[in-house]
Amino acid sequence: MQEALRREVRKRIDAGEMTGMALARRTRFTQAHISNFLNGKRGLKLSALDRMLKAIGMNVYDLLNPNELVKFAAVPPGADEEYADVPLVEGRIAAGSEVIVNEEVKEVLKFRRAFLGRIRADLASLPAAGARKQWTRFVLIKVDQKEGHSMWPRLNPGSTLLIDRHYNSLAGYRKNDRNMYAVRKGDACTVKYVELVRQRGEDGRDALVLRPHNADYPVEVLPIEEGQTYADLVIGRVAHVSVET
Repeated sequence: MQEALRREVRKRIDAGEMTGMALARRTRFTQAHISNFLNGKRGLKLSALDRMLKAIGMNVYDLLNPNELVKFAAVPPGADEEYADVPLVEGRIAAGSEVIVNEEVKEVLKFRRAFLGRIRADLASLPAAGARKQWTRFVLIKVDQKEGHSMWPRLNPGSTLLIDRHYNSLAGYRKNDRNMYAVRKGDACTVKYVELVRQRGEDGRDALVLRPHNADYPVEVLPIEEGQTYADLVIGRVAHVSVET
């Protein structure tokens, strides 16, 4: 795994996408530490490996062979001809885990494959679009009190949301209807309407504007960090809402 990380970092440095100095700044390691790792003179502890992965916008699953990941997937393909199992997970898992594994699943709910097959994907036209195709596409999350009230009456506290993680473009899905998105916010996620604002603020960074449906709740501005794109923050489109009665 560490050798795969070395290859990826070297590839990005050789392509001019980053420098050793920039990586040292992001990870808060010394340049000597980075150099020794890249030259195979030292390894990384798990905590250091995690810091390095976050600094380059990857996680541990990116270092594994996609064919191997199928063994650990929470929802094996082809298990049922009519129904597909969709995992219910915490918001932080929906935001941070590319391939959902059994240990991360709270519950599994069934959806008709015909219904899921009609949902149109739309990946943002960005360099990371190919990697997003490897993600577990559909996940479910539950809306907490704050998120539910902020999007009321489109959502209620306790609503179960089907998130299409292969739809991270900001293009409208239906005419005259605003998309709701699950968006990465810190280590968790929030559900809002999303707008992209170019070159905001003194540092000239782009930002996402997160708008609630309920006017009693504030609009939030989420800066897009250096090395990120808006599609890195957009987890996916809310494709279906289930409300318990």
